[in-house]
Amino acid sequence: MMERADSGQKLFTRMRLWEFPEQYVVEPTDGSSGSFLSISRNDGSMKLTDDLPECSSVRVPKIRNIYGVIGMLKLIAGSYLIVITGRECVGSYMGHPIFKATSLKILHCNHALKNSPAEQKKVETEFSELLNVAEHTPGLYFSYDTNLTLSSQRLHELGDESKLLPLWRQADPRFLWNNYLLELLIDNKLDPYLLPVIQGSFQHFQAAIGKDIADVTLIARRCSRRNGTRMWRRGADSDGYVANFVETEQIVQMHGYTASFVQIRGSIPFTWEQIVDLTYKPKFEIVKPEEAPRIAERHFLDLRKTYRSILAVDLVNKHGGEGRLSEKFSNAMQRVSSDDVRYVHFDFHHICGHVHFERLSILYEQIEDFLEKKGYLLLNERGEKLKEQLGVVRANCIDCLDRTNVTQSMIARKVLEWQLRRMGVFAAEETINMHPNFDDNFKILWANHGDDISIQYSGTPALKGDFVRYGQRTAQGMLNDFKNALMRYYLNNFVDGTKQDAIDLLQGHYIVSVSRDLTAPSQQGGLEAVASFPVALSVVMAGLFLAYVSLRQGPLSFQRVLFSLLCAGMSVGIVFFVKVNGRVFCNRPRLHKPR
Repeated sequence: MMERADSGQKLFTRMRLWEFPEQYVVEPTDGSSGSFLSISRNDGSMKLTDDLPECSSVRVPKIRNIYGVIGMLKLIAGSYLIVITGRECVGSYMGHPIFKATSLKILHCNHALKNSPAEQKKVETEFSELLNVAEHTPGLYFSYDTNLTLSSQRLHELGDESKLLPLWRQADPRFLWNNYLLELLIDNKLDPYLLPVIQGSFQHFQAAIGKDIADVTLIARRCSRRNGTRMWRRGADSDGYVANFVETEQIVQMHGYTASFVQIRGSIPFTWEQIVDLTYKPKFEIVKPEEAPRIAERHFLDLRKTYRSILAVDLVNKHGGEGRLSEKFSNAMQRVSSDDVRYVHFDFHHICGHVHFERLSILYEQIEDFLEKKGYLLLNERGEKLKEQLGVVRANCIDCLDRTNVTQSMIARKVLEWQLRRMGVFAAEETINMHPNFDDNFKILWANHGDDISIQYSGTPALKGDFVRYGQRTAQGMLNDFKNALMRYYLNNFVDGTKQDAIDLLQGHYIVSVSRDLTAPSQQGGLEAVASFPVALSVVMAGLFLAYVSLRQGPLSFQRVLFSLLCAGMSVGIVFFVKVNGRVFCNRPRLHKPR
């Protein structure tokens, strides 16, 4: 098993937080002999100290256990420390325990705000309220001993000098969720407190195959460079970084072998968007279409540096709005395609419909040669590399959630069978579905993985998850899809705008400064001040109800018909107004200037 070389000073694994009136003090309590970390509650300044302040007999400090410092964010007049107050061990990676953050806490270091101008206080308060979203950030994972941002193959390829570096310096910045939040701690040289955190998923199971036990782990690493929510982060930016980019690694350990297989997903790599306007499926808009080939080229150049060869599998529809995106993607790929970059289109909905997902075998036949040629990582019991992965499949649909997860689970299943044959566990024609217990666990593994990624991007579990979980479409699964689709609509229109603002603050995509943020975020006036989704919905429902009641009351008369038409017309008018002025009612981002 691969071990991390001693990097000199270990990360603190357990700490005690003291809340004094003028400062927070973090005390290591894991047996380490490190210094205490003192943070001023006035301005957020940090220093190391060997002693606790004297406790007042009048105000006894509040004390709580914490398990890591995620970082600090500076706004206009105050700073805000984010710490982990709850954790759960979810498994191991390369022999080291992996933890999930179960609760976070934002600690305000903004006493200096008392002496700030009123307008500055107002703006600071609005920005700091966004940070409450951070306390509910799902899917944060960390390790005190190994680098979760790197796949097994990249960890194996680390040189001896790199292994001696602190974990935060080894980390791949793409998957370091708290990259921006660590900057102030890095400036203060607080290495034992610099805990790298990823956002994604960590799933694990052990199951018997015959008399042997297979250990299977599935890790998802979300990229933070274009992080966000479903309708508010689409496509790519000018640097080629795409929305909802996720690296997924499947690891199996058995008979002393360790095998790893990596796949990636990400939004269609050019600039496009869907403007939230209360329609169920907003129109796709391609921004600066002439830039599409250049942005796609930059995106795949960046991928090749890490993954070598790329097979892009495009799962979107060939017709309609999705068809326009697919056509632009296909045209851009003609300029990008090479020996190392290949493009395949597979119209998932046309070929598989809503129930015949077994027809993914058609796609597998098209990409099997690439998978066999590019392989997977295989290590023996001494950690020696017997085989390496030389390329990845990059899958996308529109959201890179539902169709993508079904497809990736199919590919992962096929490769896992190859790996088990290579290890001598499976015979030549043996498959996973011949082992019901292992098969069930494998399906649950990928279904939970898909739900985690979907919740982080769309706010709901994945659609089509019943096929991944049970191997077939079910009536209950289709009913759940309908419910989750409605919930996505609500969240995308009325919740995710504020959530996107919070993400942009935490990830450093929007930098707060006194000079440009002295004017508060756009305030709504007039109708906008009172307009909201519940109000609009209530008026519409009331109008339709009055029209219905009027028509049911006895014989029709001119007055009754006129009254009913007025009520119905009022409802239709409001719906039309909401559609045209959708952003009056939509919960839209207030931050417009990127980093």
